[in-house]
Amino acid sequence: MPQDKPDPGSKTKAAIDKLFSLHQFGMKLGLDNMRKLLDEIGNPQKNLEVIHIAGSNGKGSTASFIASILMESGYKVGLYTSPHFVKFNERIRINSRMIEDDYVSEFVFRLEHSIDKNGITFFEITTAMAFQYFLDQKVDYAVIETGLGGRLDATNVVNPIASVITSISLEHTQHLGETIEKIATEKAGIIKTGAKVFTGMIPLEAEKVFLEKTRMLNCDYYPLHSFASRANESISVNLGANIFSIYSTPLLGEYQLYNAALAVKTVDLSLAIKDGLIFSRGIKNVLLNSGIEGRYEIINDKPKIIFDSAHNPEGVASFTGEFSKEYRSYKERVLVFGAMRDKSIRDMLTLLDPYFSKIILTGIDMERSATSEELKTIADSCGISTEINSDPVSFITAFRKKEGDSCLVVLGSMYLLGEIKSKMFAEKA
Repeated sequence: MPQDKPDPGSKTKAAIDKLFSLHQFGMKLGLDNMRKLLDEIGNPQKNLEVIHIAGSNGKGSTASFIASILMESGYKVGLYTSPHFVKFNERIRINSRMIEDDYVSEFVFRLEHSIDKNGITFFEITTAMAFQYFLDQKVDYAVIETGLGGRLDATNVVNPIASVITSISLEHTQHLGETIEKIATEKAGIIKTGAKVFTGMIPLEAEKVFLEKTRMLNCDYYPLHSFASRANESISVNLGANIFSIYSTPLLGEYQLYNAALAVKTVDLSLAIKDGLIFSRGIKNVLLNSGIEGRYEIINDKPKIIFDSAHNPEGVASFTGEFSKEYRSYKERVLVFGAMRDKSIRDMLTLLDPYFSKIILTGIDMERSATSEELKTIADSCGISTEINSDPVSFITAFRKKEGDSCLVVLGSMYLLGEIKSKMFAEKA
């Protein structure tokens, strides 16, 4: 009797389950394991043309703008970002198309012995998979976003044509250091000899660190203020012979104009692309070309429901800068908030409190997440009135039935947004 063929869906699920089981190894800052793993598969990263991106905020948006512009230039572009929202495959894309399930499962099971033997982490195996996939698919360029920090991040095994650092703020201080200078030093670890270096809106203390590092490694250095300026309602980017103006982007928020400007200048000087039409199309089509989500994302119009992945005080300040333009038009303003335990929760809640009539706290199904009770203890200590809700999806579903002059914001960790989106997606299926 012939045997049943194995279900490809079950094989993919087993591979994804295996990947997520690797979270047991936690987060390991260091490159020894990564280099061993890459040696085993032939060091695919050495044959990729990479633009490497780090930063406290804005790195995912900037990576998406860069990838989109390159796509509009006719290139085949790999984009590696994290975390994902609903499906693991979102992390690894080529020209907006997600990595295939079969590739994921075959890669994981081919290296299963090494994973178990060497304690390879989730992010390490995922990064190696992205490098190999991009090489196998013969991409022209790979846009690679760091996970955490820079110097010891698993992605920091590439020799990029450009290093981009979008912003610097006090985050992950237990891993990266407790001052702007120390965090900037960790992020500066992605700067490699001779590569062009671009930075966004960063503090003066950080810029001094980058100046010193780029001089030491003989790199051309382009801080945002040297090529971009505010002009009425637009950001002007100096392209040498021409000026390119950015008036808006599909990603809402003034800070996204600066992220787009950083992307334009990076592509301009790294690849000598100066066509304003290409830049315009790249910015306009960033959602379609990159699949980016969770940046002041409008989920519903009436009532207004916004998802935003602001996960530190700098990100929250950017969110409130945009939200301040509209919040007074709603009679009811509700916030659903969740965050990782290592974030500056007190500062974030303090910034958010004036804009909302009700704040609801919820936990995330992750070990690193702050529980609802931990969030409430912090909120109480600040004199901020909050409620706990362990079922935000049901709350959001009910809120959608309200009148149009209400607004709900779901804000915090990308893991929170992803968990909620995943459950909402499952309910619709």
